[in-house]
Amino acid sequence: MLNAIWAAMILLAVIYGALTGHMSDVTDAALDSAGEAISLCITMAGVVALWMGLMEIAQKAGLIQKLTKGISPFLKFMFPRIPARHPAREYIATNVIANGGVIIGLNKEPDTG
Repeated sequence: MLNAIWAAMILLAVIYGALTGHMSDVTDAALDSAGEAISLCITMAGVVALWMGLMEIAQKAGLIQKLTKGISPFLKFMFPRIPARHPAREYIATNVIANGGVIIGLNKEPDTG
């Protein structure tokens, strides 16, 4: 459904640009956006590679297992159907720990204003 909405919006923009004589503006905007999308993908690929490397190191060092044991009561409460030794528990724990700083405000930039 969402694909149909996006396709309709793009089609309407192209038709409107053609009818109002601004087709070159539509083309320029599409090419600029494509360039920005490629730049974003390359940047995000680097960030994801760095994060995955750090998580691999943390897993091999045993840090993930220790942190999973630390928040085990929370995971047991939130996800009672997941068995204690299930691999999904580690994945959920990693996500909770990584996003925990955002929840309690540790990842905010300092207020300089």
